[in-house]
Amino acid sequence: MFKLKLEQRFHKLSSFESIKVMSQTDVEKIEKPTTDPKDIAPDVQLKVVNLRKYFPIEGGFLWKKKIADIKAVDGVTFEVKNGETLGLVGESGCGKSTIAKTLTFLHKPTSGEVWFRTGRDEEMIDLRVLSPKALRGVAKDLTMVFQDPAASLDPRYTVMQSVLEPLEIHNQVDDSDKYAVVRSILLQVGLSPHHAYRYPHELSGGQQQRVGIARALTLQPRLIILDEPVSALDVSVRASIINLLIKLQDELGFAYIFIAHDLSVVRKISHRVAVMYLGKLMEFGTVDDVYDDPMHPYTQALMSAIPVADPTVKKERIFLKGEVPTPIDPPVGCRFCTRCRYVRQKCYLEEPELKEYDNHKLVACHFASEIKAGTHVLADELIDAEESVDAS
Repeated sequence: MFKLKLEQRFHKLSSFESIKVMSQTDVEKIEKPTTDPKDIAPDVQLKVVNLRKYFPIEGGFLWKKKIADIKAVDGVTFEVKNGETLGLVGESGCGKSTIAKTLTFLHKPTSGEVWFRTGRDEEMIDLRVLSPKALRGVAKDLTMVFQDPAASLDPRYTVMQSVLEPLEIHNQVDDSDKYAVVRSILLQVGLSPHHAYRYPHELSGGQQQRVGIARALTLQPRLIILDEPVSALDVSVRASIINLLIKLQDELGFAYIFIAHDLSVVRKISHRVAVMYLGKLMEFGTVDDVYDDPMHPYTQALMSAIPVADPTVKKERIFLKGEVPTPIDPPVGCRFCTRCRYVRQKCYLEEPELKEYDNHKLVACHFASEIKAGTHVLADELIDAEESVDAS
């Protein structure tokens, strides 16, 4: 019995519980923040400034040394407001899940700032400089739901044990109230109280994901990061999970970071959308602005791939040529220049800044205004025109 309690106490559940915490020397090496927390708007729950996460590549036979870096996330800046959902979209390998794990400190950030509003004083805190004890305390307000529900649940634990574990870690439940707490949470996520005594293998995929959501809700967090929570589920189950997330957000008022490949699902649940490509943000804005009027060529290609449930509507599909460059040696200029149909020489030489355009939309493209106005010629048409001039 004592051994079981010990396992329950120290078994990793929260994303912060498995972190290799920084020593005092590591904290002293962190660069000073460039952001004044007083300048952050009071309705902002999370603010990420110039976040980078590089994974070193080591080589050598006897003596290992770093020979390169995989630039999974490279200078990403965004914010999440209270009670809103930020959708994070992009191709596989663009850095979405790395951002999720870096924000929850499963991966230690290489550089950048992670400001999070927590505590009774509603104070913005830079999570990078927190002590291990303080960082675990923040885990109550920042939780994560993983992509694979079966892998995220301990097969030795019943549903009740999995749901109660974060409460026991943070000493927020009495023995006499355990069943009542679990029953209430299970009913919130659409499960029956009798599911509390089942093991993960006795549940369906949708029920396992609901247990994962229930576990994230136990501490009443301010922000939940959802890393592709419905990608492995059937369409009917996927719809019920999305409706559940929307319902819980309306009732409890917390914020989401929703990571997914299904652009239709992202549009249904999100308030704002961030489009990523090869570790960089390409476009950021409200869901209607990004979906109805995309300005970046990569966003336009993504939106053209969304199917329309009307056979009479003909939609122009934009096909991207080539492959995604390696994050070990990304292009010097724009990350999308090797596949962009509007590319110019400037795109290969200069990296575009994330500039603000109409309706407070942010776009990282040298020619976003010209593309929107229709005055920027396609690269293939420009080449054909130059060849015809040379031939004449």
